[in-house]
Amino acid sequence: MQNKYAAAAVLSLMIASPFSAMAAGNNGVAATVNGENITVAEMREGYEDNKQIKDKVSFDDFYAKALDIYVNGKLLYQAAVAADVTETPQYKRQVEQAKEEIARKIYLEQKVEKKVTDAEVNKLYDQYKANFKDQKEIKAKHILVDSEAKAKEVISKLKKGGNFDALAKEYSKEPAELGWFTKQMMVPEFGNAAFAMKKGSYSDKPVKTQFGYHVIEVEDIRDAKPLSKKDAEPQLKAMLTQQAIGDVFVSLNKAAKIERYSLDGKKLPDAPAGQNLPAVSGK
Repeated sequence: MQNKYAAAAVLSLMIASPFSAMAAGNNGVAATVNGENITVAEMREGYEDNKQIKDKVSFDDFYAKALDIYVNGKLLYQAAVAADVTETPQYKRQVEQAKEEIARKIYLEQKVEKKVTDAEVNKLYDQYKANFKDQKEIKAKHILVDSEAKAKEVISKLKKGGNFDALAKEYSKEPAELGWFTKQMMVPEFGNAAFAMKKGSYSDKPVKTQFGYHVIEVEDIRDAKPLSKKDAEPQLKAMLTQQAIGDVFVSLNKAAKIERYSLDGKKLPDAPAGQNLPAVSGK
């Protein structure tokens, strides 16, 4: 636990460094603190266990920046032991809590890993593509103002050759660019108006919504396409993970004999299996 905390702490200190650490250290020893060794292997384990760090820096850079943090962590632990912190009720209680939390986490990770496989991701992605509905997407801009009169003023200037972007900077209450969207992604009044327009046109009358009055310009129109597997994969894995976690709790609840009581000692009705699942952090 100590070494993982030390590895996490170094993230805020990470900067690019030309220093290349000797991976083998001194016969595998990174440092000796009052006779106790800190090994290169345990530092590498801390590095491998912290994906955020691993994605940002090489092990050599990590080693160079983290070594003093590991040394200080070892010093602090030795001081705590010398002060009999490890014999206190507070320490023992927190150790038990940590052990229980670690056991829960590893158990769930093992169950999830069995469910969130490449085969299951591919299967879910194939279902997503098969169920994908063909629809149009529009790329558009808008100018949002508070009054119909102001919107008509903008339209009048556009008809006289005014530049949409320049008028947006002058009049609009929010950024002009809306990017790509389907009809269903917008409030009905806006979606109906935008999808009735042709590419390259702007609305010839104000479009009123709950947000105010819009002048719309349609930049492009295309057929919507399903996400690539690469883009869809994080969401698919998240869906499979949540399903796997839910299945674990449903199964455990069904197999257990559970009695719940209120603060005043009254027996509570049985809760549906899997209800109120605890939050589970990923790796």
